[in-house]
Amino acid sequence: MNRIFKKMGDLSTVQLGTYTQEMLRKNPGIKIYVGSDSQNYPNKTLYATTVVFRFENNGAHVIFHKEATPLVTDMWTRLWGELQRSIDVAGYLKFECDVPIEQIDLDLNSDPDFKSNRVFQAAVGYAQSMGYVARTKPDLLIATWAANVLVN
Repeated sequence: MNRIFKKMGDLSTVQLGTYTQEMLRKNPGIKIYVGSDSQNYPNKTLYATTVVFRFENNGAHVIFHKEATPLVTDMWTRLWGELQRSIDVAGYLKFECDVPIEQIDLDLNSDPDFKSNRVFQAAVGYAQSMGYVARTKPDLLIATWAANVLVN
């Protein structure tokens, strides 16, 4: 995967597959969560995709990739872009690096009163059809929370 990932903290660059495999080797009990979020700015959309290494009883470590695209004004397209970025990263880790993915966090709401609910069923169904556990709001979503911090 050609995306540049950085550590959330010191911003040093890491190679996604190698770094993730090394984290698993050193910490066999960690769980891997993947998520994305986006934010529109006046002339661009900023996406962040995170890989969260959740330690069994002692916090988490986050690596991320950020990318700016031309402004995406259509909500469905922007949210689907978040999903696709998460699926791409999870798929690379799962199929190319043999890394187990605990879950994909989706910044979507199961409550029909929220606009993101329009994408909910299609996105969750897509992620599940690819073999992932997909979690959404109102659950606690550590990977999308971290991505939200990065885009805002």
